[in-house]
Amino acid sequence: MTTSETPENPVAGLLLAAGGGRRLGGRPKALLEHRGRPLVEHAVGVLRAAGCTRVYVVLGAAADVVRQRARLEGCVLVENPEWEQGMGSSLRAGLDALAGSGARAALVSLVDQPGIGAEAFARVLGAFEDEHSLISAAYDGVRGHPVLFGAAHWAGVAASAAGDRGARVYLREHTREMRLVECGDVARPYDIDTVADLGHLQ
Repeated sequence: MTTSETPENPVAGLLLAAGGGRRLGGRPKALLEHRGRPLVEHAVGVLRAAGCTRVYVVLGAAADVVRQRARLEGCVLVENPEWEQGMGSSLRAGLDALAGSGARAALVSLVDQPGIGAEAFARVLGAFEDEHSLISAAYDGVRGHPVLFGAAHWAGVAASAAGDRGARVYLREHTREMRLVECGDVARPYDIDTVADLGHLQ
């Protein structure tokens, strides 16, 4: 039995780290340096600090280089050969890898949001109840990341995930089922998308 299958650890972390950084001149986001290490390594640490003992990492752009440079021991590495199609393909690849793992939910993290730390992830994780849970962090009442998907939602999320929209369509259609957890007091939900955003990295 894997860690994620135990009653104490029903939620797996799912880190989407496949992006090629098109607006960053083709610099893969997973390899951007933050606090002296690759950004993907930092993001895995945040998930673990929040309480995810099992972490799945979806790789795409420069996957071989990421494997070499980043310390990702203990993670389940999932390669997305269709990463150029956008975040939706990575979300599908990650949820497909989680199928049969025993996990009852996935706490989804985006590699390019280092302003969201372990406290925000822990708040969302702490709201988990069962396979039907649908929980999102909120910033001043506006839905953001991370998002927790109970396993009952995985098939629907995967079916609607396309391009760079990720789970947006599914979340919009299931607003009434969603629980928002305010995190605006402990996190800053900026993205590292452009060269100007690199100033957020340390």
